[in-house]
Amino acid sequence: MESENKVSNWLKEYALITLGVLLVVTGVYFFKFPNNFSIGGVTGIAILLSTLSNGAVSSGTIVLIINMILLVIGYIVLGKSFGNRTVYGSVLMSLSLRLLEVIVPMSGPLTKQPALELAFAVILPSIGSAILFNIGASTGGTDIIAMLLKKYTNLDIGRSLLLSDSLMTTATFLVFDVQTALFSILGLFLKSTLVDSVIENLNLNKYFTIVCENPKPICEYILKSLHRSATIYDAKGAFSDKEKKIILTVMNRAQAINLRKYIRQNDSSAFIFITNTSEIIGRGFRQL
Repeated sequence: MESENKVSNWLKEYALITLGVLLVVTGVYFFKFPNNFSIGGVTGIAILLSTLSNGAVSSGTIVLIINMILLVIGYIVLGKSFGNRTVYGSVLMSLSLRLLEVIVPMSGPLTKQPALELAFAVILPSIGSAILFNIGASTGGTDIIAMLLKKYTNLDIGRSLLLSDSLMTTATFLVFDVQTALFSILGLFLKSTLVDSVIENLNLNKYFTIVCENPKPICEYILKSLHRSATIYDAKGAFSDKEKKIILTVMNRAQAINLRKYIRQNDSSAFIFITNTSEIIGRGFRQL
């Protein structure tokens, strides 16, 4: 049973990595490359170097070379587990980009709306990167630099990415026109904000503080129906001077809807505080 769970978790993890990488590849190849949006990262470097070489070396090839160098650093500093997941993500991304260059060559942007294309060039890779960061993986490149900064400094992932990518984005002014450079800078700021926002939403849970007189039915519902736990402690109403009980519990959004509905139907006098939280560490949630 335990081995089956391990296999299931492994398959789920790598399915998520594949999804994250494909979202990044779609945004990069179809929207970032054709518009020369150098929004940092290895793909941004690839755009600059490929342009400077007059297309002699493809962007996909440059991505592959740089990723392999940084993967070695990731193995040494961040550990084998990180390296295994990131090797898969990095190689999948590099090969996917190169394959798309062969089967779907892009001669220019898909539309004549650079702002619209910038939106897709930022949103798709941001969602993909957030999925990868959330399970400790990466597409390689400067994402590895960002995770190194995350490990050894107090910077969050968004700021780490902004720090590691800003230099490459600034270099856009030296290679492309002002409009492309300004779009690239805007994209960089949007990306650094979106990654943290998506990660937070992926981990979003509901924290309940329930003030009631009879906690037993509510706790039984939490334990037996929702398969969550709870903590109870004593309190006293300031206005009524009555003895009360306070229940603390955390659960996902679907379970929260059911609990709120149950309390409303079975204990209408209960007072409920519901708070969004994305940092829950402990059994049943994230491990320390």
